[in-house]
Amino acid sequence: MIRFIVSRLARAVMTIFLVMTFSFIVLRLSGDPALIIMSPDAPPEAIAAFRKSWGLDDPIWLQYFHYFAAVLEGEMGRSMRDGRPALQIVGERIPTTLLLTLPALLLKVSIGIPSGVYAALHRNSRIDRLVMSFAVFGFTVPSFVLALVLVLVFSVWLGWLPTSGADSWRHAILPVVTLGLGGAAVLARFTRSAMLEILGQPYIRTASAKGLAWSAVVRAHALPNAAIPTITVLGFMVGSLLAGAVVVESVFAWPGVGRLLVVAVSNRDLAVVQVILLLVALTMVAANFMVDLAYGIFDPRIKQAAPGGAK
Repeated sequence: MIRFIVSRLARAVMTIFLVMTFSFIVLRLSGDPALIIMSPDAPPEAIAAFRKSWGLDDPIWLQYFHYFAAVLEGEMGRSMRDGRPALQIVGERIPTTLLLTLPALLLKVSIGIPSGVYAALHRNSRIDRLVMSFAVFGFTVPSFVLALVLVLVFSVWLGWLPTSGADSWRHAILPVVTLGLGGAAVLARFTRSAMLEILGQPYIRTASAKGLAWSAVVRAHALPNAAIPTITVLGFMVGSLLAGAVVVESVFAWPGVGRLLVVAVSNRDLAVVQVILLLVALTMVAANFMVDLAYGIFDPRIKQAAPGGAK
């Protein structure tokens, strides 16, 4: 088990390193921040002075060396726009994003998993067809289209909810519903497929033939085994809490990390973009690590099959 955890941690460190390197190189090759921040009409001397002050005139390998050394010391760089620490700027937006994504995650789980289980247990029924129609709708309709439809209905036509901003809890309803419905559809589809596959296994028929109540068979045998693929999808959703709201935050002008990422990319604010990408990678890695541990809980064979798992 210790070797299993160490191997996952080593893989996580490598993933973070690759994300840092890739984002650094791509951002440096995507355009000159001096021309965006100073404007192309600025005097050449001012542009040259800006590049020198931020180290942009150094070779890219030297810039990366300085960046990596600073990260190891806990320094994530400063915004080229206002000079504040990039980590502080991003940290101010994280609670606002979590105000959307955590309720949306709860909505996904509370709707998606029960509806998927119920649809699988009542296959080909009216409820099953309704759940599958909902799942197809969630897969095919982009989040920005759903957001615009909700704004049109509940804000423009009915006038019940505000269209943008983050001044009160009412401003969060439409963004949360937009994020939650799409994820609930995904969870419902995967949960139904996993349950149908498990319900067709021989050991389910054997348990039922032994006289166990059908509810006990589902609770003790079907649900734990069907949880593996559902946990995978759920782990991805947890890992994308910070980055998954980019489109929705932009549509509803919600001042979170997603909207900050869009603004920082357009402004070539390199340090802010790098901090956001690094935080997203850390979140995804942490979520995947928790999923691996959950696999061992729901299916001990996975833990035993891992290096050192039988010890």
